[in-house]
This record gives sequence, C-alpha cells and structure tokens, in this order.
Amino acid sequence: MDRAGLPLDQLPDDALVAGLMTDDPELAVAFVRRFQHKVFGVAITVTRDQQLAEDIAQQTFEQACRHAQIYDSRRGSVRTWLTAIAHNLAIDAVRSRRALPMDPGELAPLLDTITQTPERQAIADETSAEVRGAIADLPADQARAVVMAGIYGMTAQQVADAERVPLGTAKSRIRTAVEKLRAALRDRHHKP
Repeated sequence: MDRAGLPLDQLPDDALVAGLMTDDPELAVAFVRRFQHKVFGVAITVTRDQQLAEDIAQQTFEQACRHAQIYDSRRGSVRTWLTAIAHNLAIDAVRSRRALPMDPGELAPLLDTITQTPERQAIADETSAEVRGAIADLPADQARAVVMAGIYGMTAQQVADAERVPLGTAKSRIRTAVEKLRAALRDRHHKP
C-alpha cells in the first residue's frame, strides 16, 4: 500500500513516475510491471530481435528513472512518453546494426507497421503521424528509398545496391521522396 492507502497497482501513472524520483523500489517495480509489455512490444516491433528488444526495454526503464523529473503530463501520457523513449532507442539500435543492407522485400511490412497499426499511432506525436501519412502516400519505390536512407541511414549507393537500380536512380528516388514529403508537410501545416 502507498501512503494514500491505495494499492500500488491502482496508483495513477503520473504518481508512479513521481515515485521514481523517490528511489522507492516498490514504486519502481510497480512502474515496470505496468508498462513492461507495452515497452517490449514497441522494441520488438522495431528491432524484430528478442534479445535486442529486451535490452532496449531495460534501457527504456533506466532512462525513464534517470529522467523522471522531466516528464510533463501536458505533452502526453506516461505510456506515450515511455513508448517514445523505447521507439527512439530501438531505432538507434537498428541503425547501429545496419552493416548489412535490408532486403527491400522486408520493407513493405515495415512500411505497413509504420503507417497502419494503432500501436505505431500511439507512440508518435502529431508530426511523426503526419510524416508516416506522407510516406504512405508516396509511390512504393520512393517510400522504400526514403525509409532506407532516412530511418536506416543507408547511403544512396547502399539503397541502389539493395534495390538493384543505378546509383542515379536511387539518388533521384530519395531526393524526389524528400521533396514530396516536405511539400506534403508544408501543405498540411498551411491548411486552415
């Protein structure tokens, strides 16, 4: 029981985050138990690697504990805050492991994951949702090229090799996709 008489599993999410700053081990355990499945789900969705996803989940909770004082409920729920941390850590981990180019055939499900699932919608703020929507509106070859370059950090040559197209074509696809994304986002922000 906490000091207010509520069982730990009934405390509001904000109270658990505030409890992280007190170094109370019971509150920390309750916090992890409440969000562990969601955080792991985000990590496994992005990395598709169980061990890496477990490491990212642990890093997410460590980072949340270290930075609990900067959580601001006006910017989103605790769940959104945690899933954003997990998502960013997972993307960084995937980028650092990108020694081998990704099979372009594997990008279609990834694009679907980025643009269609409710979980993806929940972990991103309004701007990233707009970017995902704009990517979904691109032709498939341009969407793959911009995802490989932008999310996976592949060079134009790596994109060309992965797509089995000339370097100039890969550069053109990336450049055209980026220009279309900029225009789409600019148009969305200037609509009344």
